[in-house]
Amino acid sequence: MAGMTPLAYALAAVALAAVAPAAADDYASDWARTSKAEARLIAGAAGQAAVEVRLAPGAITYWRNPGDSGAPPSFDFAGSRNLARADVSFPAPRRIAEPDGSDAFGYDDAVVFPIAVAALDASRPVELRLKFDYAVCEKLCLPAKAELTLTLPQGGASPYAAAIAAAAAAVPRMSDLDALGGALEASGADAWRLCAKAEPGPPRDLFIEAPEGWWFATKPAADSDGRACFALELQQKPDGAAPPVKVRATLTGGAASREFPLVVAAKP
Repeated sequence: MAGMTPLAYALAAVALAAVAPAAADDYASDWARTSKAEARLIAGAAGQAAVEVRLAPGAITYWRNPGDSGAPPSFDFAGSRNLARADVSFPAPRRIAEPDGSDAFGYDDAVVFPIAVAALDASRPVELRLKFDYAVCEKLCLPAKAELTLTLPQGGASPYAAAIAAAAAAVPRMSDLDALGGALEASGADAWRLCAKAEPGPPRDLFIEAPEGWWFATKPAADSDGRACFALELQQKPDGAAPPVKVRATLTGGAASREFPLVVAAKP
């Protein structure tokens, strides 16, 4: 999905203006609807909330690293009341093949972004006020904006608690490559091979988040000795820069998704 000029982005924003929201309940805000998506805030157990996004058939939205193109979502809680902290988590993404041969990293159908909420004063409710910006892509990539407000109930059983818990369980857990029975080896100039212990479950995939100006492409490689393997290729780096470089790796599939730091060094 090609990038957009500022003018095209502004025109697209007008085309994607929200329509009248649906009715809310005590544990959910109104839906903010666009032509291809809708978003709302939902409350779960104490200290838990989430942004729920539903997408039209064929539409996708993005992870914090959107892949070859697209834009990550942003969450702005300025203006919230009695809020000390709101920490948003990202469920594990999937790799989505685009018609032009590129890869998007994100979600289709629906996604729930869990939010860990801390109050300034635990005796009073938190009112979340969120400006949520995200991209919705089908044949065209269009920006979507939602302004959402929800006062989190201080008691009762939320009908959304299970959905938020399931989304939280899909967030990759912190680990390290040794704990995953893995290793990273240089396989050539600007090329590496990463292998980790195979596990029962969905097929593994690997996502690399590098500092600004760096880009690593990943793809599955032949498994080795009961390990799931991936090829990494350095496709972009800042002028004058060279490995080693510290990156964040996310390994999905298997028994559970894991996230771990990685240092990618040049071949000796």
